[in-house]
Amino acid sequence: MLVLYNPRSDPRYRRLPLSLLALGAVLEGRYAYQVVDGNVDPDPVGRMLAARPDAVGVTVMPGPQLRQAVQDCRALRQRRPDLPILWGGYFPSEHPEVCLTSGLVDVVALGHAEATLPPLLDDLAAGRRPGGDLLGLALMEDGRPRRGALPPLPDPDALPRLPYHRVRLADHVSPSRIGRRTLNHHSSYGCPFQCNFCSVAHLSRARWRPESAARVVETVRSLAHEAAIDSLEFHDNNFFTSEARVREIAEGLAPLGLAWWGEGRVDTLLQYDELTWRAMAASGCRMVFMGAESGSAEALARMDKGGSLRPEMAEALAARCAQWGIVPEFSFVLGCPPDPEQDLALTFELVRRVKQRNPRAEIILYLYTPVPMPGLFDAAVAAGFRYPETLDEWAFGSWSDFSLRRHPRTPWLQERQRRLVRDFEAVLHARYPSVSATRLSRAWRAVLPFAAGLRYRLRLYDEPLELRLLLRLARYWDPARRGPVAASAPAGVGPERCVAGIAL
Repeated sequence: MLVLYNPRSDPRYRRLPLSLLALGAVLEGRYAYQVVDGNVDPDPVGRMLAARPDAVGVTVMPGPQLRQAVQDCRALRQRRPDLPILWGGYFPSEHPEVCLTSGLVDVVALGHAEATLPPLLDDLAAGRRPGGDLLGLALMEDGRPRRGALPPLPDPDALPRLPYHRVRLADHVSPSRIGRRTLNHHSSYGCPFQCNFCSVAHLSRARWRPESAARVVETVRSLAHEAAIDSLEFHDNNFFTSEARVREIAEGLAPLGLAWWGEGRVDTLLQYDELTWRAMAASGCRMVFMGAESGSAEALARMDKGGSLRPEMAEALAARCAQWGIVPEFSFVLGCPPDPEQDLALTFELVRRVKQRNPRAEIILYLYTPVPMPGLFDAAVAAGFRYPETLDEWAFGSWSDFSLRRHPRTPWLQERQRRLVRDFEAVLHARYPSVSATRLSRAWRAVLPFAAGLRYRLRLYDEPLELRLLLRLARYWDPARRGPVAASAPAGVGPERCVAGIAL
C-alpha cells in the first residue's frame, strides 16, 4: 500500500491535489494506493498509519506546506522508523541534498514523477537499491546525497485520466475570487520561457507539453457535471502559451457557463487577436494572472524575460483587458540588482500608470527570491547569499519567510527598501481596494480611497500608520495573501504563484 500525501498548506483553499492524482493515474491497476489530503483530513498522520502503508509519497511546496511536511514525516518516523518516505515537488526538486541529509526522507523524486514512480516502487517491493541510473531521482549513496538528471516532461494526452474517484470532489469545491463553487485543473506541463527567478523555469528547462484542447474541454465538462461547479482555475504555469489552443478551449467552454482564471505572459497576450479576446470573454474568462515584473527595462533584461517584455506593455495590456471586461492581475518582482532603489521607484511609477489605464487591475508585489538558475542567482551568491544547510532551518527558523517572498535575504536589499515596499502596498490597497476583496463593504470602499487620496497623489508612502489602522478595521481581504491585511504585514505573497504541476 502506497499513501500519496498532500500536507496542509491552507485549509481555506482546498483545491484538488492534482500532482498526486496524476501519479495515482499511472498507478491505477498496478499498485494499491490512497490519497490523503492534509487540507481536508483533520488527522492525516493517523489516517496514514491506519492504512499500514509500505511507503509514503509526499508532495512538498515551499512555505507552510514544507513546515507541515517536516512535522508529519517526523511523526511517521517516530512511529514507523522503517517506513520508506519519498518526497517530490518544487522544494525537494530544488534542494534534494538538504532533504536527504535530514534523516526524514529516503528518496527524492526530481521534477515530474509519472515515469519514475512505478519503477521506484518495483525496486522497493523487490528489496533492490532504487534508482538504477538515478534518472529523475536523488538518494543517499555511501553516506552522501546523489542526484540524477531531471526526467523528460510527460505528454498529458498520453497519460490516463485523473482518478477523481480517489478523492471526494465535494471536499475540494470552495469559494474563490471568480465564483462560489470553484475547482482547479492543470492542462499542461512546464513553460517555454526561462525567467531566472522562477522555480518552474528551473525544472522545465524551457519545455512545454500541453493537453489537447478537446481533452481539456471534456475534463472540465465532466467536473462541471459531477461537482456542480460555477468556476474553474487553470493552474498551468503558462496556460496562454498557444493562442490557437486557448481559442479552441474558450469556444468549448462557452456553453458551460463557467467563470475561469489562468496564468500567462504580458507579451504573449498582447499578440492575441480580437477574435481570441472575444472568445475568452464570451467563455467566462474573468481574470488573467501575468508577470509584469518591473518598471525597469534593465531589471527585465537581467531576469531573462525572453527579450520581448518591456515595461510599457503592462499598460497596454491593462487597457486591453478593460476593453473586454477581464481583470488583469499583474505581479511584480521587486528589489533586483544592480540598483534596487531605482527598480522600486520605476516599478511604483509603472503600477500607478497601470492603475490609470485600468483601475480594476490587481497588483501583487513580490520581492526577488533567489532560484538556482544562471543570472540573478549568480549575482546573489557572489555577494554572499547562501541557502540554509538543514531542513529545520528552512521550515522553522528565520528562513521560513524566504519562500513566501517576504524576506529574500539578498545582500543588496536593505530593510529600509523592504519597508518601503510594505508602505507602498498599504497606500495602494487603500487607494484602490481590490476588486477581489468581496467582503469589503461599500462604505469602506468609499472611505479607504478618500483617506489615501492625498498620500497617493503626493507619493507620500512612508509609514502610512493611519491607513494600516483603517485596513485592519475594515478587515481588508488581500487576495494575494488570502487573508486580512495586518498592520505589520510584510511585502510579498505566498507561494501560490506556482500552485501545481510537479508530480509527487
